[in-house]
Amino acid sequence: FLFVLFRNLAALDLKSADVQGGGTGRYIPPHLRNKEASKNGKNDGGGWNVQRDRDAYTSFGGRSDRGKSSFFNDRGSSRPRFERGGFASGGGGRWLDDSRDEEDWSKPLSRNERLEHELFSGSNTGINFEKYDDIPVEATGQNAPSPIDSFHDVDMGEIIMGNITLSRYSRPTPVQKHAIPIIKSKRDLMACAQTGSGKTAAFLLPVLSQIYTDGPGEALQAVKGGSQENGKYGRRKQYPLSLVLAPTRELALQIYDEARKFAYRSRVRPCVVYGGADIGQQIRDLERGCHLLVATPGRLVDMMERGKIGLDYCSYLVLDEADRMLDMGFEPQIRRIVEQDTMPPKGHRQTMMFSATFPKEIQILARDFLDEYIFLAVGRVGSTSENITQKVVWVEENDKRSFLLDLLNATGKDSLTLVFVETKKGADSLEDFLYREGYACTSIHGDRSQRDREEALHQFRSGRCPILVATAVAARGLDISNVKHVINFDLPSDIEEYVHRIGRTGRVGNLGLATSFFNDKNGNITKDLLDLLVEAKQEVPSWLESLAYEHQHKSSGRGRSKSRFSGGFGARDYRQTSSSSSGTFGSRGGRSTGGHTGNRGFGGGKDLLIYCRECGDLDN
Repeated sequence: FLFVLFRNLAALDLKSADVQGGGTGRYIPPHLRNKEASKNGKNDGGGWNVQRDRDAYTSFGGRSDRGKSSFFNDRGSSRPRFERGGFASGGGGRWLDDSRDEEDWSKPLSRNERLEHELFSGSNTGINFEKYDDIPVEATGQNAPSPIDSFHDVDMGEIIMGNITLSRYSRPTPVQKHAIPIIKSKRDLMACAQTGSGKTAAFLLPVLSQIYTDGPGEALQAVKGGSQENGKYGRRKQYPLSLVLAPTRELALQIYDEARKFAYRSRVRPCVVYGGADIGQQIRDLERGCHLLVATPGRLVDMMERGKIGLDYCSYLVLDEADRMLDMGFEPQIRRIVEQDTMPPKGHRQTMMFSATFPKEIQILARDFLDEYIFLAVGRVGSTSENITQKVVWVEENDKRSFLLDLLNATGKDSLTLVFVETKKGADSLEDFLYREGYACTSIHGDRSQRDREEALHQFRSGRCPILVATAVAARGLDISNVKHVINFDLPSDIEEYVHRIGRTGRVGNLGLATSFFNDKNGNITKDLLDLLVEAKQEVPSWLESLAYEHQHKSSGRGRSKSRFSGGFGARDYRQTSSSSSGTFGSRGGRSTGGHTGNRGFGGGKDLLIYCRECGDLDN
């Protein structure tokens, strides 16, 4: 009843938003609706006059070439946020259902056709690696298990294999071929693999498989004991068996959605907690049972301090986008969760870290959480390879907006385009400009409410708003299918962020295009950008080579070597290149190995990513 009520309320809200748009049916971003209402229905028109044959990289074109038409006619209904609480859970029963908990967790439950359709109806883009067998892979560490060639090469149980079939996964991706047997062998893992390569499934499949095999163990008795103290329907503290930490709300929700798929027909119940959403609803959802928890660090610390979550029996710890969380402000929260509470110490739990980039200093920091780990480096197939055509164009600050319009006109209205800017103010300003020019667009950044952020992503994914203006909050981990063009309106201040940004296109082996606007403000990234373009066999402008040469001589002794991306990897195991375990951090952060406090910024200094203590999120 509540679900139907909330869904109807959401539909009414969307209808009222359309009314505020003057009855045109054109989608209006939430923060612009008041402005449109004040115009009394006045509409300044249009969409695009697509000119696909125009070379936007060599000519800006005239304003008269940019026609406007309202191609966005149906705002559609935003995806209800309420289903994430517990109305449509993908897992099985609750902790306290004795008749089911005492049974074998490795046996699948009965089918639910409605839920099965909800979880698996989305089409799988499939694997499209033309040089699949030629992808370089390095696994360093003692006694690394051999990779698999098929999902059937390792025993993951009936439930997992059934869900792999429903997901239409035909063969494992490179990171899955190596990571699955490593995790199944109960080894700690640090995996560096290109974005869009299937890292989420690489850790969810073996972790859930192991939970199905081992069952709830002592955690079940702990939950039952806490329930008896408070009465059968009292407030219950939950003891998840596995914890997945993610830096942003959107990534946490994405991992949760994947976990629901692989927990289908099992007794494992996944839950998600993140900042910026109703904590009461999340608490009620937790109290229905939680075996696999996906969380942002800030909200998890809050839940732990409220006595809602205990990590006493957490056997599996996963840090997704680990380099960003350890470097950009989350380290105190992670240490609070891992080292200062009741979580089993390293060696007694299994720890896995995944990212597309692992700088040496982050690897040194991460060893505090890992025990005799294997470092897995998978060649970049989808992030900076030939699959993504990378273009770097010189555009002065005053000309950026004009050149952006030329690119959008040349791309076409049906292509999803992701435009990255550095600041939240810049995202608002650019979205407002594009909206006034007649483009169906929306934006996402840290000042948006969680409802608006989810709505923006839904409108973008569905194609109703094919242009998304975003800050770094959308650069990591988000799996948005069919993004044809990534535009760096503002280049980031470090090369790792660039790698993650352009990895939003060209995912799982498909082709994509990335265009970056470059000018005098981006001098600090010149050398690394040149190295990356050369390594990926991309066209290198002659002016970029000249700038890199000048920059290298100006900063002699401080520049980074080309070897950091050599061989097609986002990182290499520092243990193979360092003569001692202590090592040095080099020139990037200026940090010593003796402590883990202070500024963890990546050198550029122009804009900082900061941690929001209120909602547990990262933003700039």
